[in-house]
Amino acid sequence: MLIDSEQLGRQLERGLAPVYTVFGDEPLLAIEAADRIRASARARGHTDREILFAESGFDWKQLWMSGASLSLFAEKRVLDIRIPNGSPGVDGGEAIAKFAADLPPDTMTLFSLPKLDKRTRESRWFTALESAGVAVQVQRVMPEALPRWLAGRLKAQGQESDPEALEFLALRVEGNLLAAYQEVQKLALLFPPGRIELAEIQEAVLDVSRFEVFDLGPALLKGEAARFVRMLEGLRGEAAGLPLILWAVTEEIRTMIAVQGATAQGVPVTQALRELRIWGERQKTMPQALRRMTGSRLRDAMRHAARIDRIIKGVAPGDPWDELRALGLRIAAPEHPLPVAIGS
Repeated sequence: MLIDSEQLGRQLERGLAPVYTVFGDEPLLAIEAADRIRASARARGHTDREILFAESGFDWKQLWMSGASLSLFAEKRVLDIRIPNGSPGVDGGEAIAKFAADLPPDTMTLFSLPKLDKRTRESRWFTALESAGVAVQVQRVMPEALPRWLAGRLKAQGQESDPEALEFLALRVEGNLLAAYQEVQKLALLFPPGRIELAEIQEAVLDVSRFEVFDLGPALLKGEAARFVRMLEGLRGEAAGLPLILWAVTEEIRTMIAVQGATAQGVPVTQALRELRIWGERQKTMPQALRRMTGSRLRDAMRHAARIDRIIKGVAPGDPWDELRALGLRIAAPEHPLPVAIGS
C-alpha cells in the first residue's frame, strides 16, 4: 500500500504494518515519519531494535541473518534498515524481495530511502515491499503550500497567526524546511499559546531562505517571475556557480523547443512529453509555459543564453546576474519589458 506522509498518522491508528518503506526528498519529513513509525512500534511492545546501514559493500546476508535471529531480551523488535543511496544493487534487490516474501515474526521492519525515480519504484524489490506492508512517500512542501504547512505546525503547538504573517514567514524560510521547523519551534519558546501578530513574527524570524539551482526551472515553467528573481538573488548571495544556473535555465528552453518541434510535426503534447521523459510536476507545467512562448521567443531566449555563456567566460561584456534575471523574465513573463539588449 502506498500512502503519503500526511496519511501516516491515520494508518498507524488502524494498526501496525509488518514492514514500512519511507522514501522521498524532504529529509525533515522523512525523519519525522520514521520516528512516528518507531514510536508506534514501541507503544505496541516492540522494545528491541537493530539498525543496519546498507552502504557500499554491505553484505546482504546480514538482512537474512537479522531476520532469522530472535531477540533474547524482548518478544517484539524493530529492524531498522537504511539505504542512503536508494539503490541496493542486484544482490540487495534479490535479498529484499525474498525478505518481503517471508517477513520475520514479531518484527516490524522499517526501510529508509531517499527520493526514488520511477524505474526504482517499479523494481521487483520495491514493489515486493509495497505489497507486503506500507510505502510512505515523503514529498516536498511546495511554495504555495508552505503557509498552510506552517499554520498546521503552529496549531500543533497551540499558536496561530493571520495569512499575511504566514506568507511573510514562508518567504523567509522557503526552500529550507528544516529552518522552517526550527523557526516555528522558536516561536513556541518566544510567545505563549494563542495568536502571534505579524510584527512579532517579523521581529523574531531570521531570513533563512535557501534556494537550490534546480528550483529555478519549475518557477520559470509556472510563470512565477517574482519568485524566480527572488531565488536568483538568493543564489547570488550564496555565490552559487553561474554555469550551473545557466544550464538549469537553458535546459528548460531546450526542452520547450523540443516539445514545440514535436507538436509541429503533429505529435500530441502528452505524447511528446512522455517521449522526452518529462515527468511529474514538469509534465503539468510545461504546457502552460509553451502557451506563453512562441518559437521565435524561444530562439531569442537561446541566443540570449549563448550571450550569457560568453559573458561568464569573460569574452563578452556585461553582468551575468543581470542578464540571467532578464533571461528568466523573458521566459516567465514574456510581456515584461527587457531592461538590457539581447545582443547576438
